[in-house]
Amino acid sequence: MRGIRVRQLAGIVRQRSVAWLIFSLALLFSSVFFSTAIAATVNGVRMWAGPDNTRLVFDISGPIDHKIFMLSSPNRIVVDMQNTRLRGQPTGLNFSDGVVTDLRSGARNGRDLRMVLDLKGKVRPKSFLLKPTKQYGHRLVIDLQDARAKQSRKVKRQASYEPKGSARDVIVAIDAGHGGDDPGATGRRGTREKDVVLAIARELERLIKKERGMRPVMIRRGDYFVGLKDRRKKARELKADLFISIHADAFRNGRARGTSVYVLSQGSATSKAAKWLAENENNSDLIGGVSLDDKDDLLGSVLLDLSRNASIAASLDVGGKVLQHLKVIGRVHKDRVEQAGFAVLKAPDIPSILVETGYISNRYEENNLRSKKHQRKLASAMLSGVRGYFRNNAPPGTLLAQVDRKHTIRRGETLSGIASKYRISQRTLRSTNQLALNTVLKIGQTLRIPVM
Repeated sequence: MRGIRVRQLAGIVRQRSVAWLIFSLALLFSSVFFSTAIAATVNGVRMWAGPDNTRLVFDISGPIDHKIFMLSSPNRIVVDMQNTRLRGQPTGLNFSDGVVTDLRSGARNGRDLRMVLDLKGKVRPKSFLLKPTKQYGHRLVIDLQDARAKQSRKVKRQASYEPKGSARDVIVAIDAGHGGDDPGATGRRGTREKDVVLAIARELERLIKKERGMRPVMIRRGDYFVGLKDRRKKARELKADLFISIHADAFRNGRARGTSVYVLSQGSATSKAAKWLAENENNSDLIGGVSLDDKDDLLGSVLLDLSRNASIAASLDVGGKVLQHLKVIGRVHKDRVEQAGFAVLKAPDIPSILVETGYISNRYEENNLRSKKHQRKLASAMLSGVRGYFRNNAPPGTLLAQVDRKHTIRRGETLSGIASKYRISQRTLRSTNQLALNTVLKIGQTLRIPVM
């Protein structure tokens, strides 16, 4: 009798175990199905409009599969996101600028999300996914290039940059780092690098406009993103004689202080800080090259090396002069111009410098960078350095080249070397400065360099 009860009890236990197993499996499969049915959510949408490009960023909870295609009559872009739903309607979008006039959404197939972008005209779309960074999670980025912008830019460039009379202005390209969905570094008070460097860039633009023989051009004029390769490309399209990229970076050590000036290095960075900064800046975009399609490989390589070496030498010259004037207004992080592999400096035919206007991670310097007065001082120091550089290195055919220049003799320099640098004869140089054949040059002596 006791044995029968034991077997009955064991049977009941087995039945309950099987039931529990079936129930657990059902829960497992239902959770898998549910997570597959709704794999991701769109938590927000941000948009920035530039002169010829509009960027939309969809903040998503995880990686998604998506398709993008265009429709006409009227012009619109359709973005289908698989296994995705929208968490609340997007707010705070400004449709007054850029090519997008409205953003609509709807469910598709019961599990997909369809976003429709109404457009002002035709665009060239591009989309890609970004992995999480310090300030953002997963993102789907939609870039819309205005199809009309390229042609209008060509016409405007031809009209605006024709030489006036027999001489032209020196063109200085001013590049405010970061922008749009790339805020750059952030200070303890919430100060964003992209905002302060744009303010400094605008101040530098204002000062250069007052200079006879100089013309400023802004790489970005507002809060929108420009790729590193596109920044160099725009400077070359505008035939810039000098490229200045303005930043205000952060460092791991919050005590790091001081301004810095960087130029391109063909090899490794000249300090650990320079290498670390270069690696972080280059994460914003891919490092690009230069096209020499009409040259064979050997000739192209030689020409590129010659051009780059000359540009680096000129960059060191102007960078040194800018750093001298930055020393006057405050502390510098390094007492010399540093070299690193910043992608934005890689135009091989334009002298290019990157100015770190201070460490936004430092509490004292963050307060300075927020100050309009300090922003003006930084811009003024940069202009003084640029003015000093072009005083002795004005490109031929420019208004500045028509003014007699001055050269201060440094250790090791010879009359023949100075004459070669300015492309004039030794005889002309002696005659202009009333130097006899046996005159010994002295360090610190100033020579007048005539316009030829």
